[in-house]
Amino acid sequence: MSTCEFVHRRNLSYNQIMGITQMTADNELYIRFRSGDVAAFDELIRRYDDSLQWYMYGILGDYQDAEDMMVEAFAKILQKRPRIEGGSGSFKAYLFKTGRNLALNLRKHAKRHEAFSLEGIEAEVPSEESTERQSDAREKRTILYRCLDRMDPKLREVLYLVYLDGLSYADAAKVLKISAKRVDNLLANGKKRMREELEKEGISDSVI
Repeated sequence: MSTCEFVHRRNLSYNQIMGITQMTADNELYIRFRSGDVAAFDELIRRYDDSLQWYMYGILGDYQDAEDMMVEAFAKILQKRPRIEGGSGSFKAYLFKTGRNLALNLRKHAKRHEAFSLEGIEAEVPSEESTERQSDAREKRTILYRCLDRMDPKLREVLYLVYLDGLSYADAAKVLKISAKRVDNLLANGKKRMREELEKEGISDSVI
């Protein structure tokens, strides 16, 4: 799949994807795609291109590299059509794992050794909110990213996957290639540390 073809797929409107609703499960869409329903894969791209790209940015620290790896991750799945339903976990977990592997390989070959970081992400994230809401939302995101970047990279990444990207513990474990118990332990430590960091920012009513 070329970059132009991928951009076309990203820009398909929701109403153009016939027979698919927001409630259609990811794994159902992927099964339909493997049976020849290309529109089902278009919907999976629509759902996860942005979130995967920002996760790639956390690994690579470069917007263009992150976009390239996001496109490559989708293209790899589109071309190979691996079996990922059932015991292999969710489509999203497989996608993020694929993207993470590609990003880590790129970082390794480029001899870059940065840990997972959200530094600079706020300047890259576009906002479509009104001016007042935009200011409030950006302030909250800035505080959150600042707190995360003061934490150990392992805690930072697992918190990002579970609380910002919405992965389950089991799916986060698959992406990170660690046990679910390890994810649980990292999250327990991460939530404790996050509460401490938020308190330093004057926020004491966090639900984390």
